[in-house]
Formats: sequence, structure tokens, C-alpha cells
Amino acid sequence: MEITYQEKNGERVDKFLQKEVFFNSKTSRGEIVRNIKEGNVLVNKKTVKPSYILKKNDEVEVDIPEKIIKLRPNEKIEFEIIYEDKNFIVINKPAGLTVHPSSAERDDTLASGLLAKFPEIKNVGDAPEIRPGIVHRLDKETSGIMVVARNQKTFLELKNKFKKREIKKTYWAIVFGNLGEAESFGIIDKPIARSADYKKQVIAGRKTKTKIREAVTEYKIIKKFADYSLVEVSPRTGRMHQIRVHLNSIGHPIVGDEIYKAKGFLEVAEIKRQLLHAKELSFSAFGKEYGFKADIPKDMRNFLDSLTNVGNKDRI
Repeated sequence: MEITYQEKNGERVDKFLQKEVFFNSKTSRGEIVRNIKEGNVLVNKKTVKPSYILKKNDEVEVDIPEKIIKLRPNEKIEFEIIYEDKNFIVINKPAGLTVHPSSAERDDTLASGLLAKFPEIKNVGDAPEIRPGIVHRLDKETSGIMVVARNQKTFLELKNKFKKREIKKTYWAIVFGNLGEAESFGIIDKPIARSADYKKQVIAGRKTKTKIREAVTEYKIIKKFADYSLVEVSPRTGRMHQIRVHLNSIGHPIVGDEIYKAKGFLEVAEIKRQLLHAKELSFSAFGKEYGFKADIPKDMRNFLDSLTNVGNKDRI
């Protein structure tokens, strides 16, 4: 990880890393100090002391090894199984469930639940010790469809298909604002990069200092309401937070998204997460065509019904 320090007033490199890089983990300041001393943190390609005071435009490189996290099966994790055969499983992940363990969340994850129900995936994947069989991911608060490999051959085939963009993914999102007729269908073609503090993704610009990645999203309007729209979204690329960043960039952030929320949009009290759902997934493999759907969850359905009931009785 590379970060360009941009503050005018300098601060200690150890304090900066704890505040800006490891703010969402259980990495202690003592561990950060130890890693600085061991040379896992460089400033302008050189080792420094933990007390080093950063200067504007200093280049900070961080290569601190992650803590070893032992994945443990958890039979209490609930998720819907849409389909299963000898090669893969298709599931409907509920919102609020983290996909794989981290220093912030160890046992209450989809990976732990999958391992409990399908122990044969224990050694499947590129990092089976923390994400067995998992080919792709969804954000914790995004619900919907995922495919999980049951053997290494299937994992490699599906991973390659994702890389080549041969797996079609379709999402539904409820966004703020009533998109006009001219916006009933569109393509958002805006490259994405990490923000300078690495806390989120941003639309890349001329002054962007982090790595810029191509990002393209197609969308069409399913239904319009007075102050909201139900949108079908198909990402052509698979960047982190891509849909959320792109919809926000055209002035229609997803309802409930606390990270990517344009100014002037109020919170909706009853909504506790971004209303984004991975609804469909299709691909060809093993000489067959596969297509799967995951029904939208109760919170999205209830919100849509509450909008529909105001002057429009048609249900989605």
C-alpha cells in the first residue's frame, strides 16, 4: 500500500498509520511501531523511526503482514442455498453478513457458515485458510447472489470467467431522486481510485495519486417514484464499491449508503444499510448455461411498497 501524505502540518508516522490506515482493525500502535522498526514501513523508500515527522508529499509505503486468522466453522450462520451440485453452490447472502474473516470480524462470517455446511471446500481457492471456495465477494451490507466453488478445478474456471468478464451480474438498487426520461438508460464510464486516505473509493481525476482503474457500469430504470428510483445495474468491470461510487457520481446515491452519499440527501430513518442487492448471475460452464436469481430482501421490498402505496398501487 502506498500513500502520499498531504497534510500541511506534519505528524508522527506511527500515529498517522494508526489513525488513517489501521483505523478499522485491531492492529495496536505497539504492533505498528514494531513493524516500522522492522522495516515494513518506508518513507520515500527509506526506513524511518516511529517518531519521524511526516512532511507534505512524503510517500509512505506500508507492507505490514496481516495477522494469521484461523477460520472456524460456524453452524449458526444463516443463508439461503439457491442451488448446489458437485461443482458449485449458489447462495443468497443476507445484508449484514461479512463474507470472510478479518481482524475486525472472526467467526460470524459467510466463510465460517459455508465451511460448516460444506466442509469439502476447506482447501479450495487461492486463500482457503480465510475464504474457502469464495470466487467473488459482496460488501457486508449488500445482499444477494454469490457462487462458491466446491473443488479447485471449478474455482479456477470461475475465477478465470470473472477475470474475462464472462459472468454477468445484475443488481437492483434504490436510489435517491427521480431520474428523468433521458436517463432511463445509461452507461457510467468513470475510472475509480482509492482516496488519498485509503478510506474509500473515488472518481479519479487529474490530481489522483493512487492507482487508477477502469470502471464501467450500465444502468436502466425499473420504476420511478416521486423522490426515488428503482434501478437495475450491470457492472462491466468489478471494482471495489463500483456501483455505489458510480451512482453517487451522477447525483443519485443509493438509499442508506453512509459512505457514498452526495451532499443534500437526508437519511431515511428506517433504512440501516445501502439498499443494493445482487439479484441475478449467469454464466456458461461444463457445457451448460446457468442462470440464477435471488429475491430481493424484506427491507427493500417493504421500502418499495411504502413508496408504491403513495399514489401508485402497482407492485414490483
